[in-house]
Parts: sequence; C-alpha cells; structure tokens
Amino acid sequence: MTITTPQQTALPRSGDPDTDWAARSMPLLARTMNEFGPAFAGLHLGICLHLEPKTAVLCQWLLAYGATVTITGNLGTTDPRTAELLAAQGAHVIGGRDDDEQAHARNLDAVVERRPDLILDNGGELIERLTEGAVRSFGFLGATEETTTGGTRVRGLRNQPDFPVIVINDSPLKLLVENEYGVGQSIVQGFMNATNRMLPALRAVVIGFGPCGKGVADTLRALGARVTVIERDPFRALEAIMSGHRVESIIEALPQAEAVFLSTGRPGVLSLEDLRLLPDGAIIAGVGHQPDEADIAGLAANATETVNLASSTDADARIAYRLDSGKEIIVLHGTKMVNLTAAKGNPIEAMDLGLSLQAASLGAIALGRAAFVGVESVPEEINQMLATGLVEILR
Repeated sequence: MTITTPQQTALPRSGDPDTDWAARSMPLLARTMNEFGPAFAGLHLGICLHLEPKTAVLCQWLLAYGATVTITGNLGTTDPRTAELLAAQGAHVIGGRDDDEQAHARNLDAVVERRPDLILDNGGELIERLTEGAVRSFGFLGATEETTTGGTRVRGLRNQPDFPVIVINDSPLKLLVENEYGVGQSIVQGFMNATNRMLPALRAVVIGFGPCGKGVADTLRALGARVTVIERDPFRALEAIMSGHRVESIIEALPQAEAVFLSTGRPGVLSLEDLRLLPDGAIIAGVGHQPDEADIAGLAANATETVNLASSTDADARIAYRLDSGKEIIVLHGTKMVNLTAAKGNPIEAMDLGLSLQAASLGAIALGRAAFVGVESVPEEINQMLATGLVEILR
C-alpha cells in the first residue's frame, strides 16, 4: 500500500479561520484521503469525536468525497463555531458543549439511531450500543475507536463486537506522535491558559506514566517544573525514574502537590480520602478521556463551601472546594481534558497523524481489507504507510 500523489492538496476555504488554518497544516490527511476518500462515497459515517477545527477538516474531506456525516462531540469539548460550520456544510450535528452526561447519552443514542454504515468512536460508547442490539444499517461495515479508555471499554464488553473494530490508540505511531508529544504539549498549554501559573519550580504530580502521562511529565519538567510521577506499573515507574522524574506513592506525593494531572484513563484512581491529602490551593487538571479519575462528586458533597473562581463563560472552569479543615482544592473544568476545555486541543500536526490513522483504518474497513471480527490494532501496513509519509513531510 502506498500513498499516491494527491489530486487535491487542500480543501476549499470554509470561511472559518481556525478550520482553514488547521487544514493548511494537515498534508498527511490530504494524502490519506486521496488514497482512501473514494471508498467513502455513498457511505454514512457516525462519529463521536471532540468537535473542534481539526475534526472539522476530516469531516470536510468525508463530505467532499460524497459521504454522509452524523457527528456528536464528547462531553464538554464541542466548539460551538465548529458545530455551526459543519452543520452549514451538510453534516448532521448533534448536541453541544453544555450537554451534561444524560444529554450526551441521548446524543450517542441519536447517532446510532441514524444507522450509519461506519462508526468512528471516541470512548467506546457507540460501539457498546451496537453490541447491545441497536439496529444497524443493512450494510454496516465496522468501527474504529480512538482512545485508551475506549479500547479498554470495548475489550471488556460482555458482548464482543461481531464486526471489525480497529483501535487507533494501539498504533505505536499514535502513541508516539499524538499521545506523547501532542498531548504533552497541549495539556500543559491548557493548564497555563486556565491558571496563568508559572511552571518553573511548580511542584507537579502526574498520575499515570503511559504515553500521555509521559508527555505531560516531560513537558512540565522541560519548562522547569519539579515533577513527581505516581505509577503502579514497575516498568513504567522505572521509565519515569530514568527520564529524570521522582516516583512516589499517592500518600508520599499528594501532600506536596501544587498541581495534579490525572492521566491513567481509568475511573476511581483518587478517592475522597486521597484528595484530602492535598495541600491548600492544590489544582487538579484532567488529561484522560473521561472526567472520572478522581472523586470530585465526593469532594463537592463534603465541601463546606464551593467558590467559583472563573471569569469565563464555562461555569466549571475553576471551582474551589473548601473542606472542613479550612483548605481549598481547586478543580479545573470538572477534570475534563484541559487541553480542550482551556486550549485548542492537540497540536495540528499531531492530529494530522491521528486523523490520518482514522481515515486509513476506516477506509480499509470500507474496502474490505479488515477481514476479521472483533477488536484489532491498526494494520501494520497503515502504520508503515503513514510513518513513511510523515517522515517525507517533516524532514
């Protein structure tokens, strides 16, 4: 499989400056869509993905090649202007930035009810609905899943998919370029935007040293923060030590933390009792896909006072929870991903790769090149094709 010379190197201008700016810096996606775009003609794609300008570029390519697009964003990450743009261009856009968990669940139901032929999922919730008996299109082909969280969810489903599912996050290319370098930069940028805090000498704790946590920890350290990592896996803990970070337990690390970054991708990592260990004024920020790694509901229920410290239109941008001990714990955006709630998401170049992996994997399914049932990683030929293309672009 090779990337051919693209017939069209850029999309027509959309009129939205952020989307057009993103499209200018996504040459790998342009190449990939030239290779696979014809496979999407006449197909209906159901998408759950952070609805922001880079996602809009992928949707524009799909629409340009004759696909029908139904899309909803993830919880709290929809950019209203991007949603309006895609709706004006013919996509069916469901839901908005202020939707709560119940509304988000209804949005997911609505995507599935439109019976798409292909699913692009970000969290595994669309795929789960299909395995539980949701009515499918007559020619349903399969799905991709973007995240660690979603891959874990899908692999743990009671009813395993009877259709091909390609987990994009299994790609070593994505883990390196998007998760480590992209997430590392954008999370720290979001934290800085949300707090205006200085990073040199900041006592930062990163919980989880997978590719995303490693990227965050390394970026913080490069900018002068004093970084401690909490990681239960001994191999990842060793990698953190060899990267120059302190590795401590929750009990050792939290009492000294000025900022905590949640990067495990798993629920219930920090209990209320763990949160009580934090010093006065500690700030908690989310890195992982779901805002459920810390017991913020328990923190809120046990607070003697809740103070909104934000000046933005986002009601939960900065919330201080005052405990009976007198100290305050500050939570950014309810621990939703701070790179999307307080910044513009992952860097364009990182998403150029990530969305190219999506397009190529969905295209492979559409062309019948995913001859399996169940959950698999990105085909190696796609990894090789895109790695080669990215080297050509970057060198």
